[in-house]
Amino acid sequence: MVHLSRVISSHNHSYKDVCTNTTNHAEVVRVQYDPNECTFETLLYLFWSRHDPTTLNRQGKLVGAQYGSGIYFYTPEQEKLARESLETQQKKLEKKIVTEILPAKKFYKAEEYHQHCLSKGGKSGHAQSPAKSCKDPISCFG
Repeated sequence: MVHLSRVISSHNHSYKDVCTNTTNHAEVVRVQYDPNECTFETLLYLFWSRHDPTTLNRQGKLVGAQYGSGIYFYTPEQEKLARESLETQQKKLEKKIVTEILPAKKFYKAEEYHQHCLSKGGKSGHAQSPAKSCKDPISCFG
C-alpha cells in the first residue's frame, strides 16, 4: 500500500474544514497495489509525471496547504525509493522540488460526493474516463 496523505490531526474533518487550511490535512490519493503487477517505482514515476512538484501548496488552479505535494511511506524501503526518485527528478528540473516525504499517518476517506470524481465529472459535470491506461489529464474540481 502507498499512502499519499499528510493527515496529521487526529480528527476526521470535512472537505469544507480542510479547505480552511487550519486542520493540517491534505487532499490525497491512497493507492493500494499488488507489487507483483505494479512496482512502487512505477507508482513513483507516475506520481512525478502527473503534477508539478515545484509549486508549494498548489496543483494547477487549486491553491492551499491541502494541495501540497507529498509522498507518505509505510516502510523504510518505500522511503528509500521515494527519496531516490526525488533526487532523480530534481536533476531534471531547474526549480527546487518542494514535495515532502514523510511517514504515513492516519488516512480519512473523503465524503461520498468526492468519491469517483473522474466519472462524476466534479463541479463541471464533464465526466472523464477512469479506465486503466486512460491518457486524459485529470481535472477533478470537487
